[in-house]
Amino acid sequence: MVTITLTGQLQTADGERDMACEIPTSLTVRQVIQRQGFQLRHLLQLLREKKVLVTINKRIASEDSLVQDGDAIRLVGHDGMGGSGLAPSHS
Repeated sequence: MVTITLTGQLQTADGERDMACEIPTSLTVRQVIQRQGFQLRHLLQLLREKKVLVTINKRIASEDSLVQDGDAIRLVGHDGMGGSGLAPSHS
């Protein structure tokens, strides 16, 4: 089980900040997010734009870092503009 915590202005499409998921093998942070589908789809663009700080087990990581079963991923939104533009769009 991997836990994902969203902080700052980040949240899922349903307004959640904490989730857990099973992974079959080691995956990158990006792959774990992709597996969550619609709930975290907006985070993929923010990762590409470098607007999200990633940590795994309280250590700075990246979207390409490998995640193992039992790890805790924390995603911290930052855009240098006081937090605007990080919430999911409902379009």
